[in-house]
Amino acid sequence: LFFPEQRSCFGFPVSVFFIVVNEFCERFSYYGMRAVLILYFRYYLHWDEDLSTAIYHTFVALCYLTPILGAIIADSWLGKFKTIVYLSIVYTIGQAVLAVSAIHDLTDNNRDGTPDNLQLHIALSMVGLLLIALGTGGIKPCVAAFGGDQFEEDQEKQRSRFFSIFYLAINAGSLISTVLTPVLRAQECGIHTKEKCYALAFGVPAVLMAVALFVFIIGSKLYKKESPQGNVILRVSKCIGFAIRNRWRHRSKRYPKREHWLDWAQEKYDKRLIAQIKMVMKVLFLYIPLPMYWALFDQQGSRWTLQATTMDGNFGALIIQPDQMQMVNPILIIFMVPVFDVAIYPLIAKCGINFTPLRRMTIGMFLAALAFFSAALVQIQIDKTLPKFPGTDYTQSKIINLGNSQANVTLLEENLNYSVDPYKATDYFNFKTHSVQKLQVSYQNNTTNTDLSFHSGTRETILLTDKYEAKLLEDLQEKPEQGNNAIRFVNALQQDVTIKVGSTIFENVTSSSATNYTLLPRGSHEISLETAHRYCTRKSLQLGFGSSYTILIKGECTGETFDLEYIKDIDPNTVHMAWQIPQYFLMTCGEVVFSVTGLEFSYSQAPYNMKAVLQAGWLLTTAVGNIIVLIVAEAGQINEQWAEYVLFAALLVAVCIIFAIMAYFYTYVDPAEIEAQFDEDNEKQGLELQKANGFSNSDRCVSQTKI
Repeated sequence: LFFPEQRSCFGFPVSVFFIVVNEFCERFSYYGMRAVLILYFRYYLHWDEDLSTAIYHTFVALCYLTPILGAIIADSWLGKFKTIVYLSIVYTIGQAVLAVSAIHDLTDNNRDGTPDNLQLHIALSMVGLLLIALGTGGIKPCVAAFGGDQFEEDQEKQRSRFFSIFYLAINAGSLISTVLTPVLRAQECGIHTKEKCYALAFGVPAVLMAVALFVFIIGSKLYKKESPQGNVILRVSKCIGFAIRNRWRHRSKRYPKREHWLDWAQEKYDKRLIAQIKMVMKVLFLYIPLPMYWALFDQQGSRWTLQATTMDGNFGALIIQPDQMQMVNPILIIFMVPVFDVAIYPLIAKCGINFTPLRRMTIGMFLAALAFFSAALVQIQIDKTLPKFPGTDYTQSKIINLGNSQANVTLLEENLNYSVDPYKATDYFNFKTHSVQKLQVSYQNNTTNTDLSFHSGTRETILLTDKYEAKLLEDLQEKPEQGNNAIRFVNALQQDVTIKVGSTIFENVTSSSATNYTLLPRGSHEISLETAHRYCTRKSLQLGFGSSYTILIKGECTGETFDLEYIKDIDPNTVHMAWQIPQYFLMTCGEVVFSVTGLEFSYSQAPYNMKAVLQAGWLLTTAVGNIIVLIVAEAGQINEQWAEYVLFAALLVAVCIIFAIMAYFYTYVDPAEIEAQFDEDNEKQGLELQKANGFSNSDRCVSQTKI
């Protein structure tokens, strides 16, 4: 319909351009959704960090388990084209359901901002993610192979270039979406309440997935569609199962031993297939330690993103969102792959070092471990800047003086003495909660005693009113999340006021009282003050990331402005996000020498018809790696995040040593040579059989010609 005559373009089949565009849109959809997913769990569904991490890695694990199902469906039943179409429909529905689950006005909202019917949002989220995992995993083994099917046998060069373009489309989609969707998430949207716009951040990837499906379908008339040929994974599984059962049936000592346990399948399967499976099993055995690498690698989207929420994202002209830091990986990949191929590998070869594929993979695992040691060092520096909240049986307090003269305050039982100037505050101080019940305030020639009831394990502000009476204000008990800033206002005037900041309005704030905290993003914000007779505005100070302030309104409107006094409750984030770049650099270098090399190694060591089996095994290692993360997140119960990073790094170093030993004893093979030997043996057996039956060479030639 669209291209009735034109079947090639620039030497490529026109059909492959539809496949490349489809892959770009699909990868945009997947990585865009995944970039903000951990923050959606943490700050929209309000799960804790461990549960958010566990669910995130469960989802990623499912995405790498379902490719086996997709391969079986495509090869044994529907074929690649129909499998891609049907599962892409499932995929698109899943993205749409996830976007709907993030609509904040879907139900009423509680005072803390969480949806009133939170279970509905969670249920829709889980349904959407399950459909996405089935869709993206199911089409994963089909799309690239379907693209390769479009080329003729004599188009090896074009096919090779296609896969390079295909890989570029993957990274381009990943990079653009990782930059864009965090920007969409950071917007405020909603009809009744203004919240971070996760619905938009998920909705755009849903639209891109629909575009991917549409583009793929309109190229239907141009595709070469091969019929299902039977699934090699099932054949291999059946052969292995038969060998195990047969060996078990003949386990008594009177049966002679065989050279390899797979040889017990010779009663039913030919030796060529068994030899091919032996080659595959040797590689799969090497895969056993690999999940530990993926356990670290995929934490870029979970733990590292959460780490970035406690850091300063001000890059001068650019303000980087925490989930945007993931873009460092695809950017570095685009540059590092050619650098390694063109410069580093040839340089190592010139130095006379035999840098074999398995040695490269070992180095890649070691670099990933170094990346996590680097992340631990960054986390230690972050922890030094975090506020120290009180432990059990202790209270942390500060004193704010709203009076016009200096106040001397004594916590009688602890004999703690503080002098506080007008409209100023002390620093936080600690004391045993139940040891302090009375507060003595002296100013000028007057002294008053006030009974106070402090709460254990909390931060509280002692607010001295203009009459030097004392009241308690509950302070934040944790650092503001997502890099936001928490501010509240204290009215030090003698009249009621209305305060507006951002989209939040505090009406009729009485004298000597405080508002609730409101969250504001980085930057300067307009603050409006309205009294009975005047209205004025002024700009706030420049807020950073993760700070908290109590702002005293100490002066009425004078002209167009009014006086404010800022009292810092929590310092802003001071560790810059740029310190994450070394860990991303190390992880990306590890990915280049581990992941890319691993795929090449698996391809070179696999028989021509068993490459799909090793691809399934390779994807399975990623799934198992994510399962390791969720086990550690849920069962580890490690209080310090830096210690968890060190634990993962140490485990990978140990696994790296084991893998190096396994690699040392591995013997590289040429599958083509081994298969050729079986072809020669079969030919010799055929000749011997013909001679035994009285055939000559000429008879054989005639016979074969007739056949």
